[in-house]
Amino acid sequence: MFSISVFFKLYRLRQLKGISKTVLLRQIMFTGYDAIALIGFISLSTSALIIIEVHQIMGQLGESQLVYDLMVLIVIRQASSLFTALVVIARSGTSISTELGNMVVHKEIDLLNSFGISPFAYLVVPRVVGVVVSLFTLTLYFNLLAILGGAVFYSFFYDISIGYFINRLIRQLTLLELFIPVIKSVLFGFAIGLLSCYQGLKVRVASTEVPQRTMRSVVNSVVSVLVLNIVVTLHEYI
Repeated sequence: MFSISVFFKLYRLRQLKGISKTVLLRQIMFTGYDAIALIGFISLSTSALIIIEVHQIMGQLGESQLVYDLMVLIVIRQASSLFTALVVIARSGTSISTELGNMVVHKEIDLLNSFGISPFAYLVVPRVVGVVVSLFTLTLYFNLLAILGGAVFYSFFYDISIGYFINRLIRQLTLLELFIPVIKSVLFGFAIGLLSCYQGLKVRVASTEVPQRTMRSVVNSVVSVLVLNIVVTLHEYI
């Protein structure tokens, strides 16, 4: 019922009050913009590790097609959306469930209802949409930075230009490789946003429930992301 209520409110997103749009923008700023540095570091680290390991495997045999295959299979198809989702869970998922839980304890949800303001439209929908938009954008950012970083790292080991590496990697990409991270980021975003809001609003009376619900939101979000990742990956080969 919770998910159905949220999706029912989504079609009215343009009709939300201005303050709800402010909540949406703030969620995007916190989830997306504030995580740019961390996502960038993880992206560059991932591409650097792949380049280093390929160089160790291939040794002095020279440039290998293996590095391009691994960049596509590991970074673009798997790591970009998965690592980004885990960062969003750790940062924004915990923040959302904690914030909403404290609002329940302090009777702020009841106050909204007394003013005729829907908590779903005012609190839940902007946060869910903000997480989806941020996760989608961060996933694209992760991939772009990983490709650029991989090109730079690879040029340290072999006498090739950055443009040559990028061109070869782009030729490896198909519409499927470009489409998969998009699908995963949207699914992961909805799962994280919905579960975080749901657990936060499940707090009843005591403030001691807040950390318990926050932990549940983290566990449920991680499990959901991993399951969705497996399902989407398996669907590629069916």
